[in-house]
Amino acid sequence: MTNPGAGGAEFGRPVAPLYADWAKYRTRIVDGIRGLTEADLSLRGAPDHWPIWAIAAHVAGARVYWLCGVFGEPGAGSTPFPDPLAPLGWEDDLGSPRSVEEIVGALETTSSVIDGCLDRWTLPMLDEAFPRDIGTSRPQMHTRQSVLLRLITHDAYHAGEIALTLGMNGRPILDLWPPLRPDPGLD
Repeated sequence: MTNPGAGGAEFGRPVAPLYADWAKYRTRIVDGIRGLTEADLSLRGAPDHWPIWAIAAHVAGARVYWLCGVFGEPGAGSTPFPDPLAPLGWEDDLGSPRSVEEIVGALETTSSVIDGCLDRWTLPMLDEAFPRDIGTSRPQMHTRQSVLLRLITHDAYHAGEIALTLGMNGRPILDLWPPLRPDPGLD
């Protein structure tokens, strides 16, 4: 679909380039989790807070819930969350801690779901609203754009929570925005 008054052919192109940095942040989350030990994954910011493994799994589960469950996008079956609308996910079972491999797999497969959406969705599609049944007489309405922003901030929020928990326990933090290294060609 093109609209010459709104950018011509650009209007119908995928939105992926608009969200290119999100892929970098998702990779940094995976890399940060990949380097953790079983003991690191069990750390909590406070006794009543979730352990790191559950927080990271929750990040992955939320992606599938919104994109596959609410928007009906494909890909849930390739993740550990094949029923995106299930009332409880494996991140909710705190008695069954997950391994680094399971968490990394969940984050990577759900990143693939995100990438698929960004490759298919166009600017006009971002304004389309979808209902979310929350058990009231009227469902909530959510646009694709609002949920993309929700997922980006959700990823960042919980990455910060994980970083804080690691730092409080003397571990290297997960950093979405590490300092830039000087370009060796500038010397």
